[in-house]
Amino acid sequence: MGATDWLNPIKGFGVTFHTMFKKVETVNYPEEQRPTAPRFHGRHQLNRWPDGLEKCVGCELCAWACPADAIFVEGADNTDEERFSPGERYGRTYQINYLRCILCGLCIEACPTRALTMTNEYDLADTSRESLIYTKEMLLSPLGPGMEAPPHAMRLGETEEDYYRLGRNNG
Repeated sequence: MGATDWLNPIKGFGVTFHTMFKKVETVNYPEEQRPTAPRFHGRHQLNRWPDGLEKCVGCELCAWACPADAIFVEGADNTDEERFSPGERYGRTYQINYLRCILCGLCIEACPTRALTMTNEYDLADTSRESLIYTKEMLLSPLGPGMEAPPHAMRLGETEEDYYRLGRNNG
């Protein structure tokens, strides 16, 4: 034992006494919700193209990238009569289980069409387990002005490349 080892407990109590008399910051959550940082990872959102078609092509890369196995995607083929996305496929079933999700953002990085992004919404608590499994309808971004609810024909061009070029800077 060194000559100053007996001072260590006293130094520890000094830190305790120093913080005991500081003013505690009280947060009135949920009445007052503080703004989040711009890069905050909150609830997921499935984005749309400017004409209302879904960006998700049902590739399932987000599900493969998820370390918590919280995402379930089931793809289906588009037809000329029922087109939900500009590609050959779309995500027929899309679910995120927020009981398992760790909000790491790896699914966002894996998405080739930027169909999946994260919002700043962080209030994900609920009283039932079933309500924390978000379905495609709950995750889809709302229709904006000039958008038409799918299924409908492609409005921004004849090919997928047109959509990627025109929608590159959107959502």
